[in-house]
Amino acid sequence: MTGHVRLSIAAWGATVLGALVLAPVFSGPFLFISAFVCALVTGAGVLLQNLRTPRIVVPIVQLVLLVELLSLFFLHGTMKFGLLPLKATALEFNAQMVDAMDSINRFSAPLPQDSHLTLFAVSVISATGLLIHIIAVQLRQAAWAGLLLLVMYTVPAATVHGGLPWLLFIPPAIGYIMLLSAEGRSRLSRWGRRISGVSHLDAAEPIEASALGQAGRRIGLSVVAIAALVPALLPALPEGVIGNGLAGGASGSGVGASISSTDPMLDMGKNLKRGDNVVALTYKGGPAGGSYLRLTALDQFDGNIWRIAPRSPGQKLDGGDLVAPPGYTGDLSKVPQTSMEIDVTRQFRSQFVPVPYPLRSISLKRDWRYDTGALDVVSSNGSIIGGKKYKLSAYDLKPTPEQLHDSITTGAPDQYTMTVPRRTPQSIKDKAYEVTAGAKDNKFEAAVLIQNWFRSGAFTYSTQNSKGSGMAALRDFLLVNREGYCEQFATGMALMARIVGIPSRVGIGFLPGTAGKDGEYTVKMHDMHAWPELYFQGVGWVRFEPTPSARVATTPDWTVAASEDPTTPTTAPSTAPTTPGEKESPGISRPNQDPNLPDDSGVAIVDTGNWFTNGGAKIIFGSLGVVLLLCVPWLIRSLTRRRRFLQPPGRAGAEGLWAEIRDTSRDLGLDWSDISTPRQTGQWLTTVLPEEIHPAARRLARGIEALRYADSANPELDLRDDAAAVRDALWSQAPARKRWRARMLPPSWRWYLSRGTTEASDLLDDFDLLLARLRSLILPKRTRTN
Repeated sequence: MTGHVRLSIAAWGATVLGALVLAPVFSGPFLFISAFVCALVTGAGVLLQNLRTPRIVVPIVQLVLLVELLSLFFLHGTMKFGLLPLKATALEFNAQMVDAMDSINRFSAPLPQDSHLTLFAVSVISATGLLIHIIAVQLRQAAWAGLLLLVMYTVPAATVHGGLPWLLFIPPAIGYIMLLSAEGRSRLSRWGRRISGVSHLDAAEPIEASALGQAGRRIGLSVVAIAALVPALLPALPEGVIGNGLAGGASGSGVGASISSTDPMLDMGKNLKRGDNVVALTYKGGPAGGSYLRLTALDQFDGNIWRIAPRSPGQKLDGGDLVAPPGYTGDLSKVPQTSMEIDVTRQFRSQFVPVPYPLRSISLKRDWRYDTGALDVVSSNGSIIGGKKYKLSAYDLKPTPEQLHDSITTGAPDQYTMTVPRRTPQSIKDKAYEVTAGAKDNKFEAAVLIQNWFRSGAFTYSTQNSKGSGMAALRDFLLVNREGYCEQFATGMALMARIVGIPSRVGIGFLPGTAGKDGEYTVKMHDMHAWPELYFQGVGWVRFEPTPSARVATTPDWTVAASEDPTTPTTAPSTAPTTPGEKESPGISRPNQDPNLPDDSGVAIVDTGNWFTNGGAKIIFGSLGVVLLLCVPWLIRSLTRRRRFLQPPGRAGAEGLWAEIRDTSRDLGLDWSDISTPRQTGQWLTTVLPEEIHPAARRLARGIEALRYADSANPELDLRDDAAAVRDALWSQAPARKRWRARMLPPSWRWYLSRGTTEASDLLDDFDLLLARLRSLILPKRTRTN
């Protein structure tokens, strides 16, 4: 078996064994498909190498084959003539990758057996296998392939709670050792560098010098070095960077949960679907029956994600009263107040503080601020609330149905909570008008009808809904399958409320929890909840509860219609026929025109932006980043050349100029010899340079020779002009293609990398030899028996 075949098989085996770490994450036959695809790609590489195909062509053909195989297996319907993956295939691949990343972010492992997740897993494994093959077989740098095995580790590290089973690390380690061993045998088969020098030792000594033993020692030494250096270089990685997203490092069970400021809704969904229902907090006090505890409110919806709208830094907490609840115009001195003492466990990592709404005061100070619009409390320096105790007081606002019925809302309290994305399907708008047909243009009655519609029995509560709360997911939830959990119910009602002219947002927090001894309530992670908050002028933000009784038994007392003939939860919505093309249901009048709203629909329309704001900026800056990254070799090479020519005359300066001629020759693809003397190299230069440059080349070579070997050489010899003339001549006569390659990807870099790898290997050889000597001194010699 030839060396490259052995290396190719070892690279394939290392890829498959390394892919086993994904077994706790993905479901289905992804591993078998990946192994098959990698085998075909590897076989193509072996075949091309046996046919002596140019080295640069082999990975290109392998990449084309990989794209073709992935398209045939997963995207066959988008291929032209069933064979050619073109634009439609690329767009579908991108869409499935986006869906896969969303599923990975939303759900705990193991992930469901969906086609887009299988495509993601196979793509990651196959692409990693191709890169390992290129590095180990084409570039002959097998040791660096171990870094690529870490790429596959990042997926389970970020999704598997509580860490990976230690047994899963054995197969990748075996695969890596196999790869290193194959490289060592390949080196020996070419009579390359001495792997171990033990010839001066007694031949009878049991010195282990096999490639497998050396690889084990080298890996061990490297791991120890990395373990010692990485903590010193990275002393404080933030939580959730690697393998700690929701699996905590806190005391106790070692399992926790988090709520980030980036996407609280996403984190809530993860926590609800976790298998570990650990305690988040306990509290005493508050209203009878417990209290909802809110973390924050999501008031901006762009059609894809519900998020926190841009805010000011917030107000400092000083122990005094917060601002009055937004929108409330009554006398707060007459509103009952409640006091609570909350103890948050270390398992709950959140920059937001669980508090009832509306909050009046809280004992937290210094590093905590509150937002005047949402009345939520958040850390100002990135610290978390886990492990803290605090006291607070809150207003026990309980508006009556009559107050809400008589409230006249003339506009939204801000620019976000009435916006409806332009791409909201007309079918959702029609459904909102249909459900609220009996409200007779009263906002409160419309809100109650929407809440009752969700709780009427037509919807099913289930945390298996994996589609989120974007526009497509809400359309499917509201009009098709009608199955979801609090995320879909809360966002669905909030969107429908905006459509009929009611400002709305989505609250994220906890249900009241379970009552225990001495009036203490225990709130667990599975008590996390989302609910809509609707705005009524004079009262402010009011909580509604559309989630069915399977999750929340009752609705708030104030969400009972105040009309004489209220619609009950079991009353079916109007099914009056509509005229084709009609945008309103006949049973309800459109909301009255409000001067604060931009059109006659009663609904503020959000501008979803242009190409630049909807991803164009990311494309531009990403492209600029790629260009800058590609320019890094050129920049370093240019700075190195400038430094060499700026050195003063002398031995060091002359050696730098000689190194510059050497690197320029290599960058332009010329055959520079490391074993030739300066005089021989000068003679070689005269064969590749124009005749008028020959004197400069000879002076440069003789000057280097004199500075190296002659005692009488001029120590101030200035060779810069000769070196510049030689370099300019080499550069000017090279083809344009080679000059561009020398600029963007100078081959001299690879020489330095190879030299560094060789020196590192020599250092490890010395380590092997030292171990052999120590063992020969410590272990007793064995006598030979005839």
